[in-house]
Formats: sequence, structure tokens, C-alpha cells
Amino acid sequence: MIKAVSFTRIWSNQTMMRALCFTLLLGIAEAGTNGQPPNVLFLLADDLRADLIDSAASSAIETPNLDELAGTGMTFTRAYCSYPICVVSRAEILTGQHGWENGIDGTRGATLRGDPTFWPEAFREAGYETFHVGKWHVSGRPSAYGYTDVAGHFGSGGAKWWEPGQTDWKGFPITGYKGWIFQSGDGKTKYPELGIGVTPDISKTIAEAAIGLLEQERSRPWMMHVNFTAPHDPLMMPPGLEGKHEVSDIPLPADYLPVHPFDHGNFDGRDEALLAWPRTEDAVRDLLRVYYSVVDDLDTQIGAILRALDQSGQRENTIIIFTSDHGMACGSHGLRGKQNQYEHTARVPMIIDGPSIEPGHRRDAMIYLRELFPTTCDLAGIDVPDSVTAKSFAPILRMEEEAHHDAIFGYFTNTQRMIRTDDDWKLIVYPEIGKTQLFDLGNDPFEREDLSESKDEGVKKKRRNLGDRLREWRRQQHDI
Repeated sequence: MIKAVSFTRIWSNQTMMRALCFTLLLGIAEAGTNGQPPNVLFLLADDLRADLIDSAASSAIETPNLDELAGTGMTFTRAYCSYPICVVSRAEILTGQHGWENGIDGTRGATLRGDPTFWPEAFREAGYETFHVGKWHVSGRPSAYGYTDVAGHFGSGGAKWWEPGQTDWKGFPITGYKGWIFQSGDGKTKYPELGIGVTPDISKTIAEAAIGLLEQERSRPWMMHVNFTAPHDPLMMPPGLEGKHEVSDIPLPADYLPVHPFDHGNFDGRDEALLAWPRTEDAVRDLLRVYYSVVDDLDTQIGAILRALDQSGQRENTIIIFTSDHGMACGSHGLRGKQNQYEHTARVPMIIDGPSIEPGHRRDAMIYLRELFPTTCDLAGIDVPDSVTAKSFAPILRMEEEAHHDAIFGYFTNTQRMIRTDDDWKLIVYPEIGKTQLFDLGNDPFEREDLSESKDEGVKKKRRNLGDRLREWRRQQHDI
């Protein structure tokens, strides 16, 4: 099997001309070292729960490389996605817009609206080289979004090589990434020898592609987006990790339930079919055994990328971001999938390291994933494009401010709406069934006690206040 992933350089005449604007970079890099613009390394996991990385709940899993990154960078303990689905979340990241603004919203449509400037496009126009590595889960091709080069590009298009009847580790039919294949950026060249769909060593293949780019000499600053498939299904045991985690040693989630108490809007969804109902304790522990192993391998591959960055001599002048597009239930609240508004899914891990970022700090400022776009522009001294509506949290990274939002809002299809406030209260509304949940996260971080029917006057007042704020937000978004 080929161990290094080939990649195709895709340049347009317009891109070649834009490369000449490097001289504009000389005075804009406030966060760089020695007056040089900072590089940006964006590491994106898929379906990774935040509590595995940034809390004591991670005691069942070892992530030494991410732990080290957290020690040299800043961890955000209240970072959120708006919509817990890959395509919608990634579209928000790339546009710096809410899904209801960019058109990829999971409810009203799936077609990009308007003419937004994309995150890599903004950096390309400022003279950066911009690279995409790994999973591609938006429409079109990377070059259309401002990427000047790709490596280890993984997307659909390999159906003719797909062998029917393939299963995951427990024998369930594979429904995720069927027929996906490594390919050139334009899709014209396919690499079936690297495997079709998710393979046990796919994180290593993606990491090696990123390392190949890091080992090349660069005369200009760069932005690299490394998009892993891990730990998205289908789950496969990575090589060398068989037996590391025993089912009997895996603790159940604190919010484990065999069945969710009502249809939250996705009972019949693909994700929920990946684990038999009811979710037995042994089945959930076995799921977590493999899930943890995939995350363990992900951490190893991220460590390899960071070592390559060190060896290239560029670490000190590189902004490193690690996060996920959303979380995952894995047995929490009786759910398998990600289509919900609970903390294990809506909240995402977020570690940021780089020049001028104070090491080892944990911040509880509430931020959105889509705000990475304007934040990195601010850190690199690049003008935030007019199309971006997300708010930069660079002042938090600079230790100039402590708070960012006093409330975070989330949604899924027409079935879920959520508000989570800075004082640790959360209201989830299920419009299709007339159901409401209220949680005091400060005292109930695992959302086990629904207070929506409480007779306590203070709690009732809190519910009314959150309900009013959620309705006002929905009105502003033309959702009601």
C-alpha cells in the first residue's frame, strides 16, 4: 500500500497574480514573530466530544499530544457549534456566517446564498498559500473556496470500487462514507490503493499528507486546514490499539440512558440506527471502547503533525487551532448520534496555541465555531471581509476581555431550538411536539434533571426569561 498521499497543485491565473501580493504582508502581522505574518494550522476532528479533551471526564482516555497543546495554548471550555451536522457546521466555519445567512442551514435549503468570501480565500488574497487536507464535506471543489493546494483530499466519487456488505467493528452495515476515496483536488485522479471509505489507518494517511506539505520549503506564510474523519462512524479499530481498552474498564457516561425519554426529532435518523435500542450498558461500553481507540489514534497523528511543524522550524510563528465540527452522544441521554442540543454534542473542544497567546489558560468565554474566521483574520492583521457576520474573539486570546457572548443559540431542522446563557442555564424547545427542557448547568452539568415543570418561582421566572429571549432571537432570524 502507498504510504504517502500524492496531491495535485491547482492554480488559476488569478491565483498566480494574487501570489504577487506577498509584499502586502510585511506590515500586517501583529501576532507573528520577528515581524513575519503567522501561519495558521487548523486541525478539525469530526464528531468529537469536548469532554474527552478538556475535563476530568477524559480519565478513561489518553490524549498526551492534545494535553501538551492545551498546556502551551489556551483552552475554551464553552465553545459551541450552531447546528450539529457536518455540512452545516463546516459551511459556517468557511463563511463566518450563520447557516440562515449562508443558505446551508439544514432547514430551509442546502444551496449557498450570496457571494461570501471564504476563510481560505481571505487569507489567499492577503498573500498566503492555503492548503486543504483530508475530508471534504461541502459542495464543489477546494479551489473554488480559495485553497491553492490540496493533499490527501478525501471525498465522494469512489462508488465503483466500493464492495457491498462491508461492516463496522461490531458487524453493523456501513452507512457513513460509503464510496469515499482519496483523490486529486479536481477529482480527476483517484487513489483506490489508499482504501475506499473509512479505513482503520485513515487518520495516519491524512496526517502524512499534512506532514508532506509541512516538509516543503515555503517563501510565503500559509494556512492549512487538516480535516480528519475521526471519530465519525464507521468506527474501525486502529492498528496496534486492539486490546488497549477493555469493555469492563469503560465507565458509562454520567448521563447514560437506555432510551431517550421522547422523540427529539431524529429517532429515525441514520445515526440512531448505528446502535440497537435500547442502548444496553455493555453495548455503550463497547461503542466507547472503539470510539476512545479512534480518538487515541487521532491524538497520535496530531502529535506527528506537531512534531513535523517543530522540525520545520515554524512552530513559534504558527497559530494552531484544534476543534471539532460538533460532538456526539455515544449513549448519553439514550442517543447515539449528534442531532441534539445537549452539551455532549453542541459543545466542542477548542484549543488555540500560537504567538502572543498566554500558555496554559482556560477561558469560559462563550464562542461559536464560525468565529474562528474573523478571529484569525484579526490575529494575522488581515481585514475581516464584509460578508463575515461572526464576531472575533481575538480580545479573549489577547487577555484583553473575559466575556464574549451572554447567550449562545442552537438549532436542528424544525425540531429543536436552544438557548444557553452565560450564567449556565439552558432551555431547549421542541416546536414540533410542544416539549421544553430546562437545565441548571451550574448544578447539573450532565443535564439529568429537567426543571421545566418546577414549581419554584425563581426557576419559573428563569424559564420565562429564557423563553422570551429564544423567541426574540427566532423572530430576528425570521424563524417564526
